[in-house]
Amino acid sequence: MYGLVNKAIEDLVIENFGREKWEAVKKKSGVKVDFFVSNEPYEDNITYQLALAVADETDIHIDKVMNIFGEYWVLKTGKEKYGGLMQAGGNNLKEFIINLPNFHNRILLIYPKLQPPEFKVDCIENNSLHLHYISQREGLQEFVRGLINGLGKMYKTEVTIEMIQSRSTGADHEIFKISW
Repeated sequence: MYGLVNKAIEDLVIENFGREKWEAVKKKSGVKVDFFVSNEPYEDNITYQLALAVADETDIHIDKVMNIFGEYWVLKTGKEKYGGLMQAGGNNLKEFIINLPNFHNRILLIYPKLQPPEFKVDCIENNSLHLHYISQREGLQEFVRGLINGLGKMYKTEVTIEMIQSRSTGADHEIFKISW
């Protein structure tokens, strides 16, 4: 993953728990990187090690950490780093999620070594849809749930997220039913 992701984890920890907690997270994770360069790729295991260390150091379950990070990614990192792209995504939650499959194509122009997930949308209704999350990376479904929660907050829309299919139960990808 790109350094931007790891830097966002660092920012989240510092904003909510302080620099000392971040130093403890780095130490516990075993990550030997002094600072993350946003547009440089890093091994995925660095991100996972950091997330697990955050969970250990804050005594927050890893799923909750990933969910919180997903929200933070949308509300803080997304707005700061991709403000124009976020605004161009749609005028409301439904439009943004319908346009989500095209979002990473634009990001690839900025980060050409990115290995993004794939999103597909179907079962579109007035107040719900299904979002398919297809990724080579495992264990990020709670991050995606956090992203969706963050989008709901961004658009001031109450959102309900139901996991209707998961790799943890043998499926080949996750499907979320998103209602508003």
